[in-house]
Amino acid sequence: MKIAFYGPLKSPNHPVPSGDRLMARLLMEAMRLGGHDVQVVSELRSFLRESEGEDSDKLKSAAKAEKERIAGEWQRYGEPDLWFCYHPYYKARDLLGPELCQQFGIAYVTAEASYSPKRNSMGWADTQAALLADIRFAAVNICLTNRDRAGLVKADADMRTAMLPPFIDASVFMEENPSPIRYRMATVAMMRTGDKLVSYQALAQTLKHMPRDLPWTLDIVGDGPESDTVREQFDAIDQSRLIWHGERNAREIAEILSHASLYVWPGHGEAYGLAYLEAQAAGLPVVAERIAGVPEVVKDGETGLLTAPGDTEAYRDALVTLLTDDVMRQTMAQKARHFATVERSLQNAATTLNHILKNVPEQTR
Repeated sequence: MKIAFYGPLKSPNHPVPSGDRLMARLLMEAMRLGGHDVQVVSELRSFLRESEGEDSDKLKSAAKAEKERIAGEWQRYGEPDLWFCYHPYYKARDLLGPELCQQFGIAYVTAEASYSPKRNSMGWADTQAALLADIRFAAVNICLTNRDRAGLVKADADMRTAMLPPFIDASVFMEENPSPIRYRMATVAMMRTGDKLVSYQALAQTLKHMPRDLPWTLDIVGDGPESDTVREQFDAIDQSRLIWHGERNAREIAEILSHASLYVWPGHGEAYGLAYLEAQAAGLPVVAERIAGVPEVVKDGETGLLTAPGDTEAYRDALVTLLTDDVMRQTMAQKARHFATVERSLQNAATTLNHILKNVPEQTR
């Protein structure tokens, strides 16, 4: 099929790396592996911090002009078979696809759409109503987590959904042969406000209470506007234990992870966290919190250990357990690598996604 791909929150071509951009690119690659012609249809970013105001008015005007531009191109060169919208939610609605799909009679599909009724009382009621209409209109809403699917079905029991678990292209990690150094841990995360900063704070707090006689070290990969604040969280820790790498590309990250023996990241507010899958592809067991979408990408007791949210003592104990129990750690390492490189591979995802998409036209006729 000819597929028009759109990411209202962040285009696959956006210059700033993020999990959203990475998943958008992975979805496009999975569809191409299925033999589909996939093109980014628009670079319009519909993200709004407030539901009303000058920015909202400007966005509506920009969306109107963009719909006219796209409609003109389709009238001249032909419309696609399907519009694929990645990650619409209350702050980044798809202001283009639903109307264009109705106008041209083509299938509308979403992936990782999210809906939460609690946003209605936060000034977003009108936007939420429009969002719900959009996802009801979709021929299918592809959910990457059971948590997101439950939210959609709770909003409308008749919502059309399909499951596609989070996945990665593990090729760059498979090129590295794991050579873990005992007691060496690693984490990879952007340094920005919100959940990322909270997770860094939680990790630093945990490390302050690690046994002094345990010779652990931590590789920290990441950069961002809160880098100074992040470093301050670790001031009370012996700096000889910390290796600050800054931002690194995928190949460099794979090399760093190949020498670690454990991946650590609490994961506050993570939708799921592709970095967890990348770490497991590198052969690392994970220690994270049992929160948000993390259990969708880490098998508790098999590929890592998940602890109760906010329980610093439990998190520390999990770190100590996996750092000191070589048999448990090595067993989990093997299972983690298989899980990420086989069960959650790009190739498997392409097969699943292709099956979903092949049935979409039938649902719209």
